[in-house]
Amino acid sequence: MLHTEEDLLTSVTKDSKMMEILRAAKSLNLPDWWVCAGFVRSKIWDVQHGYEEPTKLPDVDVIYFDKDHIDEGEEVILEKQLYKVFKDVPWSVKNQARMHVLNDMAPYHSSVDAISKFPETATSLGVKLDEQDRLIIAAPHGLDDVLQMKLRPTPAFLNNERSWLYEERLRKKNWISKWPLLDVTYGKI
Repeated sequence: MLHTEEDLLTSVTKDSKMMEILRAAKSLNLPDWWVCAGFVRSKIWDVQHGYEEPTKLPDVDVIYFDKDHIDEGEEVILEKQLYKVFKDVPWSVKNQARMHVLNDMAPYHSSVDAISKFPETATSLGVKLDEQDRLIIAAPHGLDDVLQMKLRPTPAFLNNERSWLYEERLRKKNWISKWPLLDVTYGKI
């Protein structure tokens, strides 16, 4: 079981596949980069459920923030570079300096600002390697929800015009079928 940030750091550091993915992402030398969302959340929930094998990820989200190069074509080039390193990883690379437009939100100020506006608190997570190859975590809403397996909306999706998107994600992702110990908050709070 994972109880603290240190537990999470240790668990990811001991996972050779996760570390290889993080090294590959770091090799792109992107500004303000993170591997985020399900990559981190699924690891935590798998450990909390006692799973020996990792749950298959639909994608590995690599995000970065570069206001000077917002052409979507840049992201495609970066994904191709990552596929050359790991063909079997479902890479998704997105520049958060442009994603606010697709998400119909105010411009983000950084990648961590973008992470804070992901739909669920348990998904609002990122990890990366710093200059000394130490693992660091971004958790704008903290780690309590994800560690306690609570699934609820972030403030950006709470009791507003985006609430339906959170509900739709719950239906489509059907996380409870993969991780039955989840405590899911439905509807408006």
